[in-house]
Amino acid sequence: MRSFRQSFRYLELNGGLVESGPPLRLVLPPVARGYANAQVDDYGGRKRRDYLWRPGATLQLAARFSHPAGELVGTAGFGFWNAPVGDPSVPWPALPQATWFFYASAPSDLPLVWPGPGRGWFAATIDATRPAALALMPLAPLLLLLNQFPALRQRIWPAVRHRLQISHALLEQDMTAWHSYRLDWRPDGCDFLVDGWPVLQAPYSPRGPLGFVCWIDNQYMVATPAGRLRWGVRPVEEEQWVEIGDFVLRLSPKDWRLENGD
Repeated sequence: MRSFRQSFRYLELNGGLVESGPPLRLVLPPVARGYANAQVDDYGGRKRRDYLWRPGATLQLAARFSHPAGELVGTAGFGFWNAPVGDPSVPWPALPQATWFFYASAPSDLPLVWPGPGRGWFAATIDATRPAALALMPLAPLLLLLNQFPALRQRIWPAVRHRLQISHALLEQDMTAWHSYRLDWRPDGCDFLVDGWPVLQAPYSPRGPLGFVCWIDNQYMVATPAGRLRWGVRPVEEEQWVEIGDFVLRLSPKDWRLENGD
């Protein structure tokens, strides 16, 4: 069995640090300006069509964070996605696909929940690459216009969210305590469990292939149903981190583990 470092890319930007552990530790130091990231993934240098993971994959790990929800700055999480923007080794953008545990702090506002701010600690899915989602693209200007009116948005956005295969559940667990997280990505849906208890049984399943990612950074993104779009970075005033242990990532015949510092 290959070691964790041999199987995965360690990405460290603007002071971000990946410590092999045990446990595996992704650290952001205080950052005054610029984008900072500490990340482990398995898609660096691959074309999207060659990403490793498809329905049938299982991710299980233990994790804890340095700060609770609302105090942790930026975004963080773990799961599967298609790196739609921003990866140094994937220059071309793509429509997003993801199934993951995802955290975003203020001022992020993402189209997971409406009404209410799209930020916090979530289990979530999205797949904007399916034909039903692509069919909305010619209508995007009209939909954005109609979504300016709350009464119309209340009727329109649920249908759009269905076509984008967006599902979500806000997680109430204390992020600073160790918890066991499991994601079963099935052909007909995705099951998310925390400490063995189901927190989201999503009826949607991204088509893939997707790459595994675990990260912590200092960015924010605003992309609301009403058409507000904004991206930026936030200063990090004190060190923050996520620790990962008891890692199992499986899709037969591949099986990577991080146990007791392997």
